[in-house]
Amino acid sequence: MERAGRLLTKLKFQVEGLTAEQLVRAGWRAAVGKVIAAHTEPLNLNGRHLVVAVEDAIWRSQLMSLRGQILDQLEKVLGARLAETIEFRLALTRKPPQRAVEARSADECDGIRDDLFRHVYRAQRRRQGA
Repeated sequence: MERAGRLLTKLKFQVEGLTAEQLVRAGWRAAVGKVIAAHTEPLNLNGRHLVVAVEDAIWRSQLMSLRGQILDQLEKVLGARLAETIEFRLALTRKPPQRAVEARSADECDGIRDDLFRHVYRAQRRRQGA
């Protein structure tokens, strides 16, 4: 399957309305992965210099060593080298601590977001248990 960023760069009529900064923001999560994306946020693209907000100094120091790989991944995802340099800045506000996910919820149906499907699932479970 082809990445969305590459498709956008191939479809010139849609990309013309987007700035390079918008493309970088759109492709950031795909380029760095969900773990890094949860602790970072691209702020702006000044020319070919990308500025990224980072949650804390530990993440900043770790990401500094990965700059080249991140830029390569962005290029791979977007299909073009939109940023030549990357700067990690500490964010002013820190994200709240994440809670550990319980191994199993009180009711396994709670994971079903759709009300109708949750109701059908519970009804079927009651029928099977009766």
